[in-house]
Amino acid sequence: MLSRIAESLFWIGRYVERSDGTARILDVHLQLLLEDPWIEEDVACRSLLSVMGSGAPEDAPVTRADVLAILAVDRTQPASIAYSLGAARENARRAREVVSTELWEVLNTTHARMPRRIAADKVHEFFGWVRERAALATGIIDSGSSRDEAWSFFTLGRSIERADMTARLLATRSLTEASGPSWTTILRSVGAYEAYLRTYRGTPIARNAAEFLLLDRLFPRSILFSVSRAEQCLRELEPRTDRVGVSDQAQRLLGQIRSELEYRPISDILDDLPHHMDEVQAATSAASEAIRQRYFPTNAAPSWVGETT
Repeated sequence: MLSRIAESLFWIGRYVERSDGTARILDVHLQLLLEDPWIEEDVACRSLLSVMGSGAPEDAPVTRADVLAILAVDRTQPASIAYSLGAARENARRAREVVSTELWEVLNTTHARMPRRIAADKVHEFFGWVRERAALATGIIDSGSSRDEAWSFFTLGRSIERADMTARLLATRSLTEASGPSWTTILRSVGAYEAYLRTYRGTPIARNAAEFLLLDRLFPRSILFSVSRAEQCLRELEPRTDRVGVSDQAQRLLGQIRSELEYRPISDILDDLPHHMDEVQAATSAASEAIRQRYFPTNAAPSWVGETT
């Protein structure tokens, strides 16, 4: 497969998953700002922008509307939903010879229908629409693609991004301490609430909920599941021939963070959850760079941070 095609498929997977994850995080936290009058809006919004990798204005208080504008509809902000959907569509255009007609139509239509402004009473509806469009795109890939290199690169990008977005969501749990989102709210935001109840059969508590989203081997949005799936894709793309250790840098990075999560007591992780989630994000970022250098080294990697002049 041509490196430019592999790169486009990898980033389609990442950008589609990024739009979905960002919509889920914003839906939880913007709703929380409406419902809880004790939250200091400026502090909470600045913290949320920081977790999402976006800078906040320094000269004025940051409001819920500012967060929505920056992280939802700003087409020039690399962390926004609009940017991610546009970038997914552009990568699909670059790889049009291998992208199915159904996937191209979904991404093209989603990009065309992306609003430039969102009415205050339509915010939750908008986030639901983003999640539905992302699910439609990934469903087309899962149900209509051969399990070949194209599928592996798409799933690799999607898995790395999903681990990163789940880590960001868990990091937001500690943004405002006691007034942060409940574990029930976080579980619902990733569609994990009913799966959690079937697994633990009780009201969500911090230890069990964090353990489920971090370490569950069967739930597809857990960090462990996502990292393991990314490792599997890398092994399928280049089966191991070395007799000693792991020579592939991306596999090594993902394996290290997986082992760190698997073998560290969950109580230790909960004691400093933001730090451990930062480590997960750093590992996924480094693994993505290692994949770029190994499989498509000719182009600069897309970034969450806009270019400076």
